[in-house]
Amino acid sequence: MRPSTLRALKRAAELTRQNRLTEAVLIAEPVILAADSYEGDEILRWLAEHVTDFTGENDKETP
Repeated sequence: MRPSTLRALKRAAELTRQNRLTEAVLIAEPVILAADSYEGDEILRWLAEHVTDFTGENDKETP
């Protein structure tokens, strides 16, 4: 994944945690739409692995 794409995704996650969803979408959408199929796959994997970056929740198991 290009460094600029990763920066945009991380910034979108930060804005989402701050309840600034519109701004997050404005930042993430263009880079997602511009991605080729290879980078798109990388983005999907990154998003799946970093869900808690967007929610701000810790990934804790409950007994």
